[in-house]
Amino acid sequence: MKLYNTLTHSKDEFVSNEPGKVKMYTCGPTVYHFAHIGNLRTYIMEDILEKSLEYVGYDVKRVMNITDVGHLSSDADTGEDKMLKGAKREHKTVMEIAKYYTDAFFEDCRALNIRVPATTIPATSCIPEFITLVQALLDKGYAYEAGGNIYFDTSKLDEYYVFNKHDAEDLETGVREGVEEDSNKRNKIDFVLWFTKSKFEDQELKWESPWGLGYPGWHIECSAISMKYLGEYLDIHCGGIDNAFPHHTNEIAQSESYLGHKWCNNWFHVLHLNTSDGKMSKSKGEFLTLSLLKEKGYDPMVYRLFCLQSHYRKALVFSYEGLDNTAAAYNKLLARVAALKKDDGEFDEAGAAPLRASFREALENDVNSSLAITALYDVFKAEVNDATKLALIAEFDKVLSLSLIENAAKVKDEPEAIDDDAILALVAERAEARKAKNFKRADEIRDMLKNMNITVEDTPNGPKIIRK
Repeated sequence: MKLYNTLTHSKDEFVSNEPGKVKMYTCGPTVYHFAHIGNLRTYIMEDILEKSLEYVGYDVKRVMNITDVGHLSSDADTGEDKMLKGAKREHKTVMEIAKYYTDAFFEDCRALNIRVPATTIPATSCIPEFITLVQALLDKGYAYEAGGNIYFDTSKLDEYYVFNKHDAEDLETGVREGVEEDSNKRNKIDFVLWFTKSKFEDQELKWESPWGLGYPGWHIECSAISMKYLGEYLDIHCGGIDNAFPHHTNEIAQSESYLGHKWCNNWFHVLHLNTSDGKMSKSKGEFLTLSLLKEKGYDPMVYRLFCLQSHYRKALVFSYEGLDNTAAAYNKLLARVAALKKDDGEFDEAGAAPLRASFREALENDVNSSLAITALYDVFKAEVNDATKLALIAEFDKVLSLSLIENAAKVKDEPEAIDDDAILALVAERAEARKAKNFKRADEIRDMLKNMNITVEDTPNGPKIIRK
């Protein structure tokens, strides 16, 4: 299996630290608001990665955090804690906000068939581990106390910018234009490990520490949670591309300084979902959530398919026109599945082998979900019986997770729910097959339509559709 590694900027052969097993960490949501569909694209592609690894034979142990404290509104350790900001916005406590939006995130995952890792840990449950890690970095000389806060000292590293190279002047000017300067830092790119009273007095969540009453910085959370539940060696770390710097850069800095060895071999980053106006954000334009798409009548599986049709390393542009096209494609797909007969012979192992190989090859080629969808469509065209096709569709859908078998069964039970465009597409395909004298395919489509309680009568003026 080959995966693109953001750390090496190359597609490398994937090798886990322990043969047959994968330790995988996912940066989870900051639960101060609903996840927008750009956030959810990342979780869909991480879900496909996990299920692809399982399909090719790995035993995957995956851990995810829930950030419910410490994530500031600026990457440069400035601004309000996002959780406090959410609490003020809705006149609730921070923990009430965390509970509400954590539940909302899990509901989005359920609707999108995203498997939530069995080990999903809120940051507020690991305060002792954060304190232990920060103290160790102080003891090793990689951190310092200034102005009441504990900072990581990036000058102690031979290399800090591990994902992308930067000019030396970046060390002096900071990483963001217009960022408020923190005079406590020795270097502009140093980052906070633990905040105390020197930040803001109205911070709701605070814990006793050797440095005073305070709370953890955002970056320390993932390092400590990962090491607690997955150990010192991590195989794959996932997240959105915007996390690569500074969040993942800082994770590597503090983790490897603490451990004294390389921490994670492979970094899997999902590119942005954009709108026509640019990167999707919670703070501008229409706030695009899964709930909004559902209110507009879109099945969550349509959005999942919309994401799978593009490779995770390509920026994807969202539009309702594109989503409408995907909805039509999904309905046609369900109609084709619904037309297959499950009692049509025994499973054809020899006929299934090349179809399986094609699907597996797509997954092993850097989790190429668009090629995997193509391999799924190839099943319908294959010279195998319907029983084999249905079995392969069910097998492939364990990875794709598009609920094809379940939703196709609903189509059979409620034929009136079949999209008219899907029916017209099948009728048109049958007409083309007849024109090309491919009568076998034309008969297959006729039977598919018959299973949907639709008869096609050929007339001098073209095919006539008769619904029973």
